[in-house]
Amino acid sequence: MRLLLILAHPVADSFAAAVAETAHAALAARGHEVDRLDLYAEQFEPRLSAAEHRAYFREPYDASAVAPHIARLQAADGLVLVFPTWWFGFPAILKGYFDRVLVPGVAFAHDPAGGIVRRLTNIRHLYALTTTGSPLWLVRFVLGDPVHRVLRWGIAPMCAKGVRFRMLSLHDMDRANEKKRRAHLERVRKALARI
Repeated sequence: MRLLLILAHPVADSFAAAVAETAHAALAARGHEVDRLDLYAEQFEPRLSAAEHRAYFREPYDASAVAPHIARLQAADGLVLVFPTWWFGFPAILKGYFDRVLVPGVAFAHDPAGGIVRRLTNIRHLYALTTTGSPLWLVRFVLGDPVHRVLRWGIAPMCAKGVRFRMLSLHDMDRANEKKRRAHLERVRKALARI
């Protein structure tokens, strides 16, 4: 199986990078092909241009500016997202990836009768590996876990029917000691070893 592993963190030796490395090793150990995309290292441009915005409802949508990223996504059987949760949302570079790559004709098609038609039917696995600076109770019970909701009810429905969605979060990251961090990496390794 081919997995597209997307890392969205600006610091090369961050804990997110360690999570990405753990995920990559676990997937490779199972014999999967891993296409690793480090959005910062590859200098992905997250800003949706005025031309891209204007073309959103035109057929066909012109996604030529991000064609290499679309090709990588369309070649994948699964998607593994590794990112920190900042201000209860996605890092801007990852949100920009969604805005520019998960576009009409790629992630979905506009249904003339209303609604949308899923197009990411090649994606059978969607994993999100994240950290939050806030404790679980605040993220889940006060704010309603906004990142989980967007992924589970926004992006996952664009994927294959029955897509396997899983999100692993290390909450209260700012106060996590080495033991807690190592335990989280082991949790990531075990989860991805099941794919």
